[in-house]
Amino acid sequence: MGGFEDDEPPSKRARASSVESASLPDCFSFSKSANPLGSTMARPLPSQGKEVMVGSKGVIKKEEFVRIITKTLYSLGYERSGAVLEEESGITLHSPTVNLFREQVIDGNWDNAVVTLNKIGLLDENIVKSAAFLILEQKFFELLRDDNVMGAMKTLRSEITPLGVNRKRVHELSSCMISCSSQQLFNGFSKLGIDSSTSRLKLLEELQKVLPPTVMVPEKRLESLVEQALTVQRDACYFHNSVDGLSLYIDHHCGKDQIPSRTLQVLCAHRDEVWFIQFSNNGKYLASASNDKSAIIWEVDEDGELLPKHILNGHEKSVMMVAWSPDDCQLLTCGVEETIRRWDVESGKCLHVYEKPGIGFISCAWFPDGKQILSGLTDQHFCIWDLDGKEVDCWKGQRSTKMTTDFTVGKDGKLIISMNRENTILLFDRETKQERLIEEDTTITSFSLSEDGDFLLVNLFNEAIHLWNIRNGPIRVNRYSGHKRSRFVIRSCFGGSEQAFIASGSEDSQVYIWHRATGDLIETLAGHSGTVNCVSWNPVNPHMLASASDDHTIRIWGAKKASLKRKDVGSSSCSSNGIHSNGNAHGNGFIHQCNGNSTK
Repeated sequence: MGGFEDDEPPSKRARASSVESASLPDCFSFSKSANPLGSTMARPLPSQGKEVMVGSKGVIKKEEFVRIITKTLYSLGYERSGAVLEEESGITLHSPTVNLFREQVIDGNWDNAVVTLNKIGLLDENIVKSAAFLILEQKFFELLRDDNVMGAMKTLRSEITPLGVNRKRVHELSSCMISCSSQQLFNGFSKLGIDSSTSRLKLLEELQKVLPPTVMVPEKRLESLVEQALTVQRDACYFHNSVDGLSLYIDHHCGKDQIPSRTLQVLCAHRDEVWFIQFSNNGKYLASASNDKSAIIWEVDEDGELLPKHILNGHEKSVMMVAWSPDDCQLLTCGVEETIRRWDVESGKCLHVYEKPGIGFISCAWFPDGKQILSGLTDQHFCIWDLDGKEVDCWKGQRSTKMTTDFTVGKDGKLIISMNRENTILLFDRETKQERLIEEDTTITSFSLSEDGDFLLVNLFNEAIHLWNIRNGPIRVNRYSGHKRSRFVIRSCFGGSEQAFIASGSEDSQVYIWHRATGDLIETLAGHSGTVNCVSWNPVNPHMLASASDDHTIRIWGAKKASLKRKDVGSSSCSSNGIHSNGNAHGNGFIHQCNGNSTK
């Protein structure tokens, strides 16, 4: 097996295709002699006049267009329709030589497939070798499957190795044959799909990626072209916020009426200022935290109306924030310098109370696996807990600001984003211990992470909001302004279709909405009578936006549709007691109060 070793210097190994044709099997010949019958089908035909074009702009070649449609028909299972189109148009999907080649691959006629490959008429020697490698590799695998170890070894030694292609892979195959049994080797490769009944079809797909598209039309090419066209239309749509998918029948366009700007509901169950709100990940619930020491779970019904599901009592101080578990089955509530409570969303039961003697909690977050939570403490420590309340890890932070207690955990569970100083945010990778900083020129009041985890929205003391790319950098990529902030913590959020918009509260009792890409202010929503502290955009319904205010209410904003009527939840006059005429917060719901006796 020593013949498989590679003793060439690196400079030569880099030219993997520079193998003398004399070392190749007899079926490979790249002479300038006349091609076998049928090979010309794969090459451009001699010009016989102006090429036929279709379409109003004259940029679509008819032959390519018909071939792509034919390919699509066959891919969709319309075999007869595809054959009829080939016959009527006189434009074949594949040349006779290519059709023979495909049949030989499907039948596992490997040696003849390699011979036919050389007759297709490809001018690029590297493409032929790469395609032959894929074919012979499949042959190698199937010989092993049939326990023909000697045949597999011969194929590797005398057919695959002389190609000079993918030498790293050749060495892997060689090493495995030395150290593994044939069954162990084949079992290893079966994990890659080699042992499936469709492996030869997968081989054809791989060959299509290697061979020129003029020889074999790529899979799903028509679908790809249509998706590109729709994507261009969507990206060009300034107000794109459509709930429905894009139609092929008409060009896409969204009007400003797609932006949630009309009050659909006013939720009045809280008895004091509402400081924080957040939609669940599945968009079926909204959680709110208030200065009245309670949190409320609101349920979005089938008609898009929000009704209180559970009123969560038990905190001794104001509830400053909430956090949904990744599966939306549990909710964390954090009191001001008090405890963190974990609730069951379905029953409203308090499952656990997290506390440390003499130290208060000021913020909370979930890890993506839903098995641990992160907490911020008044002594500037950060602690990780398991769900049963066992402290997993704890470390001292460098937070020196009382303006915000925000922190969040990245999508991978490794990145922790927290305040470092008044004007600095720390991006800390728990795995690599790498630290990166976002440095602003003024005090940071709050921040929020985008759904994809790549961008951070930072609210500043000077009435500006900055957008940072934290995947590459961090780099500041945009700025939003116009809202008012002088005394309180104001929170903003990403939202809309593809999170293409930015929304924020404001001390002038309004909600502000900007276009994320351009930074243009596109809507100002009036309705509240006090500072708007927090906003949350439904992650599933881009037409639903919620805002929380010092006026004790939560407003639900929707797209402007004449058929929708405003509904107030709390009482007919939307009074501060949050009671319906029947005396219940929810006619068929429950009010749950944590008694403080849950397991700690």
